[in-house]
Amino acid sequence: MAQTGPVRQAQGIDGANIVYRVSGDPSHRPLVLVHGWAQSSACWGDGLLAELATRFRVIAVDLRGHGYSDAPESGYADSAIWAGDVHAVLTAEDITADAVLLGWSYGGLVICDYLAEHGTDAVAGLVLVGAITSIGRGEAGGRVGTAMRAAIPGAMAEEPRTAIKALGSFGLALTGPVEGKGAQAQALFGATLSTAPRVRAALFDRTASHDDVLSALDVPTLVLHGTEDTVVDVAAGRHAASLIPQVTESYWEGVDHGPFVADPDRFAREVTDFVEGL
Repeated sequence: MAQTGPVRQAQGIDGANIVYRVSGDPSHRPLVLVHGWAQSSACWGDGLLAELATRFRVIAVDLRGHGYSDAPESGYADSAIWAGDVHAVLTAEDITADAVLLGWSYGGLVICDYLAEHGTDAVAGLVLVGAITSIGRGEAGGRVGTAMRAAIPGAMAEEPRTAIKALGSFGLALTGPVEGKGAQAQALFGATLSTAPRVRAALFDRTASHDDVLSALDVPTLVLHGTEDTVVDVAAGRHAASLIPQVTESYWEGVDHGPFVADPDRFAREVTDFVEGL
Protein backbone atom coordinates (compact mmCIF):
# COMPACT_ATOMS: atom_id res chain seq x y z
CA MET A 1 0.00 0.00 0.00
CA ALA A 2 1.19 3.51 -0.71
CA GLN A 3 3.09 5.17 2.08
CA THR A 4 1.31 8.51 1.90
CA GLY A 5 -1.59 9.52 4.12
CA PRO A 6 -3.30 7.90 7.08
CA VAL A 7 -4.99 4.51 6.91
CA ARG A 8 -8.68 4.53 7.80
CA GLN A 9 -11.57 2.12 7.60
CA ALA A 10 -15.29 2.13 7.03
CA GLN A 11 -17.86 -0.62 7.55
CA GLY A 12 -19.86 -2.13 4.71
CA ILE A 13 -23.54 -3.01 5.03
CA ASP A 14 -22.63 -6.59 5.95
CA GLY A 15 -20.15 -5.48 8.61
CA ALA A 16 -17.00 -5.98 6.53
CA ASN A 17 -14.22 -3.49 7.23
CA ILE A 18 -13.17 -1.57 4.11
CA VAL A 19 -9.70 -0.08 4.43
CA TYR A 20 -8.60 3.02 2.55
CA ARG A 21 -5.82 5.59 2.61
CA VAL A 22 -6.26 9.35 2.41
CA SER A 23 -3.74 11.93 1.22
CA GLY A 24 -3.83 15.56 0.14
CA ASP A 25 -5.49 18.70 1.46
CA PRO A 26 -8.86 17.87 3.15
CA SER A 27 -10.33 21.05 1.62
CA HIS A 28 -9.65 19.90 -1.95
CA ARG A 29 -12.06 18.01 -4.18
CA PRO A 30 -12.27 14.31 -3.26
CA LEU A 31 -10.83 11.90 -5.85
CA VAL A 32 -11.76 8.34 -4.95
CA LEU A 33 -9.60 5.65 -6.57
CA VAL A 34 -11.07 2.16 -6.95
CA HIS A 35 -8.66 -0.53 -8.15
CA GLY A 36 -9.31 -3.61 -10.27
CA TRP A 37 -9.68 -7.36 -9.88
CA ALA A 38 -7.07 -9.02 -7.66
CA GLN A 39 -5.21 -5.78 -6.97
CA SER A 40 -5.15 -3.23 -4.12
CA SER A 41 -4.77 0.49 -3.50
CA ALA A 42 -1.01 0.00 -3.90
CA CYS A 43 -1.51 -0.50 -7.65
CA TRP A 44 -1.46 3.25 -8.34
CA GLY A 45 2.11 3.67 -7.11
CA ASP A 46 3.38 6.14 -4.54
CA GLY A 47 4.55 8.64 -7.14
CA LEU A 48 1.19 8.93 -8.88
CA LEU A 49 -0.70 9.15 -5.58
CA ALA A 50 1.63 11.89 -4.39
CA GLU A 51 1.20 13.84 -7.65
CA LEU A 52 -2.60 13.62 -7.53
CA ALA A 53 -2.54 14.59 -3.85
CA THR A 54 -1.01 17.96 -4.74
CA ARG A 55 -4.36 18.94 -6.27
CA PHE A 56 -6.97 16.61 -4.79
CA ARG A 57 -8.02 14.90 -1.59
CA VAL A 58 -7.09 11.41 -2.73
CA ILE A 59 -8.91 8.44 -1.24
CA ALA A 60 -7.46 5.11 -2.39
CA VAL A 61 -9.69 2.18 -1.46
CA ASP A 62 -8.93 -1.49 -0.91
CA LEU A 63 -11.96 -3.37 -2.24
CA ARG A 64 -13.41 -6.11 -0.06
CA GLY A 65 -11.33 -9.26 -0.41
CA HIS A 66 -8.30 -7.23 -1.47
CA GLY A 67 -5.38 -5.49 0.21
CA TYR A 68 -6.04 -4.83 3.89
CA SER A 69 -9.85 -4.93 3.68
CA ASP A 70 -11.82 -7.83 5.09
CA ALA A 71 -12.44 -10.84 2.87
CA PRO A 72 -15.85 -12.24 3.86
CA GLU A 73 -16.89 -15.69 2.75
CA SER A 74 -19.84 -14.37 0.73
CA GLY A 75 -21.45 -11.24 -0.71
CA TYR A 76 -19.30 -10.77 -3.81
CA ALA A 77 -22.22 -11.34 -6.18
CA ASP A 78 -24.39 -8.63 -4.64
CA SER A 79 -24.30 -5.23 -6.34
CA ALA A 80 -25.89 -3.63 -3.27
CA ILE A 81 -22.99 -4.78 -1.08
CA TRP A 82 -20.39 -3.33 -3.47
CA ALA A 83 -22.43 -0.11 -3.59
CA GLY A 84 -22.51 -0.07 0.19
CA ASP A 85 -18.73 -0.28 0.40
CA VAL A 86 -18.25 2.86 -1.70
CA HIS A 87 -21.06 4.62 0.15
CA ALA A 88 -19.49 3.68 3.49
CA VAL A 89 -16.17 5.28 2.52
CA LEU A 90 -17.85 8.47 1.30
CA THR A 91 -19.94 8.62 4.48
CA ALA A 92 -16.92 8.01 6.72
CA GLU A 93 -15.16 10.92 5.00
CA ASP A 94 -18.28 13.12 5.21
CA ILE A 95 -18.45 13.48 1.43
CA THR A 96 -21.91 14.50 0.26
CA ALA A 97 -21.06 16.34 -2.97
CA ASP A 98 -18.39 17.07 -5.59
CA ALA A 99 -16.54 13.73 -5.46
CA VAL A 100 -14.91 12.29 -8.55
CA LEU A 101 -14.95 8.49 -8.67
CA LEU A 102 -12.14 6.86 -10.64
CA GLY A 103 -12.41 3.14 -11.35
CA TRP A 104 -9.84 0.95 -13.04
CA SER A 105 -10.91 -2.36 -14.59
CA TYR A 106 -13.30 -4.09 -12.12
CA GLY A 107 -13.36 -0.82 -10.20
CA GLY A 108 -15.53 0.62 -12.96
CA LEU A 109 -18.12 -2.06 -12.29
CA VAL A 110 -18.06 -1.31 -8.55
CA ILE A 111 -18.60 2.38 -9.26
CA CYS A 112 -21.57 1.51 -11.47
CA ASP A 113 -22.92 -0.67 -8.63
CA TYR A 114 -22.71 2.42 -6.41
CA LEU A 115 -24.41 4.69 -8.96
CA ALA A 116 -27.23 2.19 -9.47
CA GLU A 117 -27.94 2.18 -5.73
CA HIS A 118 -27.14 5.76 -4.66
CA GLY A 119 -27.20 7.92 -7.79
CA THR A 120 -24.96 10.94 -8.36
CA ASP A 121 -25.90 13.27 -5.49
CA ALA A 122 -22.38 13.00 -4.03
CA VAL A 123 -20.66 12.78 -7.41
CA ALA A 124 -19.41 15.52 -9.73
CA GLY A 125 -17.72 13.30 -12.32
CA LEU A 126 -16.40 9.86 -13.20
CA VAL A 127 -13.20 8.49 -14.68
CA LEU A 128 -13.33 4.98 -16.16
CA VAL A 129 -9.86 3.52 -16.81
CA GLY A 130 -9.67 0.28 -18.78
CA ALA A 131 -12.96 -0.41 -17.07
CA ILE A 132 -15.79 -2.86 -17.29
CA THR A 133 -19.20 -1.42 -16.46
CA SER A 134 -21.28 -4.60 -16.68
CA ILE A 135 -20.52 -8.29 -16.22
CA GLY A 136 -22.06 -11.49 -17.55
CA ARG A 137 -22.44 -13.37 -20.79
CA GLY A 138 -23.21 -11.09 -23.73
CA GLU A 139 -22.64 -7.84 -21.83
CA ALA A 140 -20.84 -5.46 -24.21
CA GLY A 141 -19.68 -3.38 -21.26
CA GLY A 142 -17.89 -6.38 -19.81
CA ARG A 143 -15.97 -7.65 -22.82
CA VAL A 144 -12.62 -9.06 -21.75
CA GLY A 145 -9.45 -9.34 -23.79
CA THR A 146 -7.18 -12.18 -24.81
CA ALA A 147 -5.00 -12.21 -21.68
CA MET A 148 -8.01 -12.37 -19.38
CA ARG A 149 -9.66 -15.13 -21.40
CA ALA A 150 -6.41 -17.10 -21.36
CA ALA A 151 -6.08 -16.72 -17.59
CA ILE A 152 -9.52 -18.18 -16.83
CA PRO A 153 -10.13 -20.60 -15.14
CA GLY A 154 -6.54 -21.27 -14.06
CA ALA A 155 -6.30 -17.85 -12.39
CA MET A 156 -8.85 -18.99 -9.81
CA ALA A 157 -7.10 -22.26 -8.96
CA GLU A 158 -5.79 -23.02 -5.47
CA GLU A 159 -2.98 -25.17 -6.88
CA PRO A 160 -0.03 -22.73 -6.96
CA ARG A 161 1.58 -23.89 -10.19
CA THR A 162 -1.71 -23.66 -12.06
CA ALA A 163 -2.50 -20.18 -10.74
CA ILE A 164 1.02 -18.80 -11.27
CA LYS A 165 1.12 -20.05 -14.85
CA ALA A 166 -2.32 -18.63 -15.64
CA LEU A 167 -1.63 -15.30 -13.98
CA GLY A 168 1.77 -14.78 -15.58
CA SER A 169 0.53 -13.34 -18.86
CA PHE A 170 -2.23 -11.46 -17.05
CA GLY A 171 0.37 -9.79 -14.84
CA LEU A 172 2.40 -8.65 -17.84
CA ALA A 173 -0.75 -7.17 -19.37
CA LEU A 174 -1.06 -4.79 -16.41
CA THR A 175 2.17 -3.08 -17.40
CA GLY A 176 2.47 -3.95 -21.08
CA PRO A 177 5.83 -3.99 -22.89
CA VAL A 178 7.12 -0.92 -21.06
CA GLU A 179 10.85 -0.69 -20.35
CA GLY A 180 11.95 -0.16 -16.77
CA LYS A 181 8.68 -1.35 -15.22
CA GLY A 182 9.92 -4.74 -14.02
CA ALA A 183 9.72 -4.00 -10.31
CA GLN A 184 6.22 -2.56 -10.66
CA ALA A 185 5.13 -5.57 -12.73
CA GLN A 186 6.33 -7.89 -9.97
CA ALA A 187 4.51 -5.86 -7.31
CA LEU A 188 1.26 -6.02 -9.26
CA PHE A 189 1.74 -9.75 -9.83
CA GLY A 190 2.35 -10.18 -6.10
CA ALA A 191 -0.90 -8.38 -5.27
CA THR A 192 -2.78 -10.69 -7.60
CA LEU A 193 -1.32 -13.78 -5.96
CA SER A 194 -2.02 -12.43 -2.47
CA THR A 195 -5.72 -12.09 -3.32
CA ALA A 196 -7.37 -15.31 -2.14
CA PRO A 197 -8.29 -17.71 -4.97
CA ARG A 198 -11.87 -17.89 -3.69
CA VAL A 199 -12.13 -14.09 -3.99
CA ARG A 200 -10.61 -14.09 -7.47
CA ALA A 201 -13.27 -16.60 -8.49
CA ALA A 202 -16.18 -14.95 -6.67
CA LEU A 203 -15.74 -11.62 -8.43
CA PHE A 204 -16.53 -13.26 -11.75
CA ASP A 205 -19.41 -15.34 -10.41
CA ARG A 206 -21.99 -12.62 -10.84
CA THR A 207 -24.15 -10.86 -13.41
CA ALA A 208 -24.81 -7.13 -13.50
CA SER A 209 -26.00 -4.95 -16.35
CA HIS A 210 -25.46 -1.21 -15.95
CA ASP A 211 -26.13 0.12 -19.45
CA ASP A 212 -29.20 1.91 -18.09
CA VAL A 213 -27.06 3.57 -15.41
CA LEU A 214 -24.63 4.87 -18.02
CA SER A 215 -27.39 6.11 -20.33
CA ALA A 216 -28.95 8.09 -17.48
CA LEU A 217 -25.70 9.57 -16.14
CA ASP A 218 -26.00 13.28 -15.42
CA VAL A 219 -22.33 13.96 -14.64
CA PRO A 220 -19.35 14.32 -17.01
CA THR A 221 -17.26 11.19 -17.51
CA LEU A 222 -13.77 10.54 -18.83
CA VAL A 223 -13.31 7.17 -20.55
CA LEU A 224 -9.59 6.37 -20.71
CA HIS A 225 -8.56 3.07 -22.31
CA GLY A 226 -5.52 1.52 -23.96
CA THR A 227 -6.17 0.42 -27.54
CA GLU A 228 -4.16 -2.79 -26.97
CA ASP A 229 -5.82 -3.70 -23.67
CA THR A 230 -5.69 -7.50 -23.41
CA VAL A 231 -7.58 -7.67 -20.09
CA VAL A 232 -10.60 -5.46 -20.76
CA ASP A 233 -11.10 -5.07 -24.50
CA VAL A 234 -11.17 -1.48 -25.70
CA ALA A 235 -14.61 -2.29 -27.12
CA ALA A 236 -15.94 -2.24 -23.54
CA GLY A 237 -14.69 1.31 -23.10
CA ARG A 238 -16.10 2.41 -26.44
CA HIS A 239 -19.44 0.81 -25.51
CA ALA A 240 -19.59 2.76 -22.25
CA ALA A 241 -18.66 5.97 -24.07
CA SER A 242 -21.43 5.41 -26.61
CA LEU A 243 -24.01 5.41 -23.81
CA ILE A 244 -22.80 8.22 -21.54
CA PRO A 245 -24.37 11.60 -22.41
CA GLN A 246 -21.46 13.82 -21.26
CA VAL A 247 -18.34 11.90 -22.21
CA THR A 248 -14.71 12.70 -22.94
CA GLU A 249 -12.75 9.88 -24.60
CA SER A 250 -9.01 9.21 -24.44
CA TYR A 251 -7.69 6.12 -26.20
CA TRP A 252 -4.00 5.48 -25.71
CA GLU A 253 -2.48 3.92 -28.80
CA GLY A 254 -0.50 0.74 -28.20
CA VAL A 255 -1.12 0.72 -24.43
CA ASP A 256 -2.28 -2.38 -22.55
CA HIS A 257 -4.33 -2.59 -19.34
CA GLY A 258 -2.34 -0.20 -17.13
CA PRO A 259 -2.22 3.32 -18.62
CA PHE A 260 -1.18 4.78 -15.25
CA VAL A 261 1.74 2.34 -15.20
CA ALA A 262 2.75 2.98 -18.81
CA ASP A 263 2.84 6.77 -18.39
CA PRO A 264 1.94 8.04 -14.90
CA ASP A 265 2.75 11.65 -15.80
CA ARG A 266 0.38 11.66 -18.75
CA PHE A 267 -2.24 9.86 -16.67
CA ALA A 268 -2.04 12.43 -13.86
CA ARG A 269 -2.20 15.25 -16.40
CA GLU A 270 -5.28 13.90 -18.21
CA VAL A 271 -7.14 13.13 -15.00
CA THR A 272 -6.24 16.51 -13.52
CA ASP A 273 -7.30 18.40 -16.65
CA PHE A 274 -10.62 16.57 -16.72
CA VAL A 275 -11.40 17.06 -13.03
CA GLU A 276 -10.35 20.70 -12.96
CA GLY A 277 -12.58 21.29 -15.99
CA LEU A 278 -15.71 20.15 -14.18
